[in-house]
Amino acid sequence: MSLESYMNQIGQQARAASRLLAKASTKQKNMALFAMADALEVARPRLILENAKDLESGEEKGLDAALIDRLRLDDARIDGMIEGLRQVAALPDPVGEITDMVFRPSGIQLGKMRVPLGVVGIIYESRPNVTIDAASLCLKSGNATILRGGSEAFHSNQAIAEAVSEGLKAVGLPEFAVQVLNTTDRDAVGKLITMPEFVDVIVPRGGKGLIERISKDARVPVIKHLDGNCHVYIDDEADLEKAFNIALNAKTRRYGVCNAMESLLIHQSVVGDILPRLVAAYTEKGVELVGCEASQAFSSAIGRATEEDWFTEYLAPKLSVKVVSDIDEAIAHINQYGSHHSDAIVSCNYSKTRAFMTEVDSSSVMVNASTAFADGFEYGLGAEIGISTDKIHARGPVGLIGLTSQKYIVLGDGHTRDN
Repeated sequence: MSLESYMNQIGQQARAASRLLAKASTKQKNMALFAMADALEVARPRLILENAKDLESGEEKGLDAALIDRLRLDDARIDGMIEGLRQVAALPDPVGEITDMVFRPSGIQLGKMRVPLGVVGIIYESRPNVTIDAASLCLKSGNATILRGGSEAFHSNQAIAEAVSEGLKAVGLPEFAVQVLNTTDRDAVGKLITMPEFVDVIVPRGGKGLIERISKDARVPVIKHLDGNCHVYIDDEADLEKAFNIALNAKTRRYGVCNAMESLLIHQSVVGDILPRLVAAYTEKGVELVGCEASQAFSSAIGRATEEDWFTEYLAPKLSVKVVSDIDEAIAHINQYGSHHSDAIVSCNYSKTRAFMTEVDSSSVMVNASTAFADGFEYGLGAEIGISTDKIHARGPVGLIGLTSQKYIVLGDGHTRDN
């Protein structure tokens, strides 16, 4: 079968499955999620075995340590996938929710009903657990989904796909409700993003190059973020012990994730009190530091930052440091160089934190908390299929609500319009 024939078949199956899912009951969808969790548990040895193939191949290809870490499936991550399925099952089902009911002067009653988007295509790299996040959220929100994981996780994703299929079949839902492409042909992505007759929205998760390409070439609406250049600003009225812990956690918890801090901003009046201590902690963890001239005065371990550094999402143990004169300079820097993903302020001044929340143009803004919390699981969404930095439809972590839309409903009793 040619690639085009294969992709058309996948699209037709997804469209047909989406119509069945749209009318599935909450009980059916939840039973499928629990069945998928049970199937993953049974498949645990095979998952680890197939993942080992991907890890071996990745190391042979010279993937860096951060990518290898994102690719790895161990017992803890499989436990997380299983728990994620059960948490999504426990979430309220948004489909069919009717809100904003009002009577109009004509006598009709008007409201809005929440409905699935239809078919969601998701393109992602490295992390095989995204397969479960995407499958669970799309299923619970009544959407069929077509998943295209990275070639580096091919064996892991195919093993996960089998467990998902087992769960769907166990409760009588269409197995084509979740389809993982069984090809590594890069042209499959080009076809997937240009099938508006079968696909209603595309969600890309991966590097900036992938997302730029999809945004440019897609003929289907895209929910996306290009990168995660996140900031922490330590104010002159910050609790410095809290600031130290937040700045350390935001950078070093995990390096290869989009909510990791990439730039640290420090008020000039407290930089001498906290930066030397942070430099020692970062150096101990192997973090490379670059910064402005003012920051370099406090440590020889800080190299000179270039203009490009302020724009860069490192996804690695590297951090840019800048000393600022006040909160206004910090906000201006974030809005100019940031990626509108997640940014934090550490301050005990209520007025300043309110100003930061109001003026920083990002999908998540934190006060006295690490940017690491910018995550669907931490936000109570159960899981997420991505973090959107767009300003329409969905913004921030995209969970169940972000995978639905609304339609108007009109209730009458023989009403007709006279004019």
